[in-house]
Amino acid sequence: MQDLADVDLMDEDVMLGKYLTFLVGDVAYGIEISYVVEIISVQEITLVPHTHAYVKGIINLRGKIIPVMDVRLRFNKEQQEYDDRTCIVVVDVQGTGIGLIVDTVRGVMNIADEEITDPASHKSGYENRYIKGIGKTQQGVKLLLNLERLVADY
Repeated sequence: MQDLADVDLMDEDVMLGKYLTFLVGDVAYGIEISYVVEIISVQEITLVPHTHAYVKGIINLRGKIIPVMDVRLRFNKEQQEYDDRTCIVVVDVQGTGIGLIVDTVRGVMNIADEEITDPASHKSGYENRYIKGIGKTQQGVKLLLNLERLVADY
């Protein structure tokens, strides 16, 4: 696993097959590193009325207003107090910036295409629209998120 600081986020060839991994509860997730803008600690969040419970509000990130979603609540998990390991992963999906609150960031991991399988929905009929694939690694299974769907339904 690599430290995010060691990855050149501007070089697309370097980003292929790299995923930022993080935990929400005891489940490990991954998102393609090409979406990641930065990782910040939880800061003051301004509440916005009449939004979904998983939308915690907005933050001012160096003059740019970014909506913030709690991934734990988005996936119907119990709310948990934020601590010093809780992070906001700022992503950019088709020009839309959004902050994803996760329990803890694990790091950047290479997952080759041949180590990624389709989610069980194709075989079982159960569809999880936010899971793009399942990455099998030496450190265990990572559920790879489809950020475009997650943000589109935001």
